[in-house]
Amino acid sequence: FFVLMRKIVNPKKTIKVKSGRIRITLTSKKVNSIERICENIYKESKKKNFKIRGPIRIPTKRLTITTRKSPCGEGTNTWDKFDIKVYKRVMDIFSDGNALKQITSINIDPGVNVEVHFLDELDS
Repeated sequence: FFVLMRKIVNPKKTIKVKSGRIRITLTSKKVNSIERICENIYKESKKKNFKIRGPIRIPTKRLTITTRKSPCGEGTNTWDKFDIKVYKRVMDIFSDGNALKQITSINIDPGVNVEVHFLDELDS
């Protein structure tokens, strides 16, 4: 886990900028909303001429709970099965920290979790 800190010299002030790989992880129970957000991030990053890898589709996690229908435990052995599917997408964008603000200015649907990590440095 390395992040390269470069100084950009401006006549008025000195600004530190992180440059490297930005990993965006999207998680949701609704596949349509997660695909729409991935498409928007991809279009925005291509519009800004950033190198992008993804969206990488991680296998769907299926959580299943099996319970008895009868609350008291007597009677016929009948069962209910409840399941939740969790979809996950990973995108890598090769740029600096300022690019993150430009790309992620899109609307994100409720129920979609977004994680952003700065992973490693770019070769300069």
